[in-house]
Amino acid sequence: MGTQATFHAPGNGTDFLGWRVSRSGSTEIVYEDGAAHRMVWRVCSGRRDEVGLSEAMELAVRANRVVPTLMEELKKRAINVERLTL
Repeated sequence: MGTQATFHAPGNGTDFLGWRVSRSGSTEIVYEDGAAHRMVWRVCSGRRDEVGLSEAMELAVRANRVVPTLMEELKKRAINVERLTL
């Protein structure tokens, strides 16, 4: 079975987290809330850890405070990110 790349919050389903590979080959994490706010981070860690990303995003999207929880879970897994300006 493949690694899940997108997650919606249970219940209202308005929060969305997903990861994608950009045209340049870098991995990006995308967050959108129900009010159409979008945040994007580039993964700066060496190789892409799909399992670690999926675990962190799954836990974060179920939390009341999605973004702080995501950052905490990424830090626990030593996955470094930088925020991109859109």
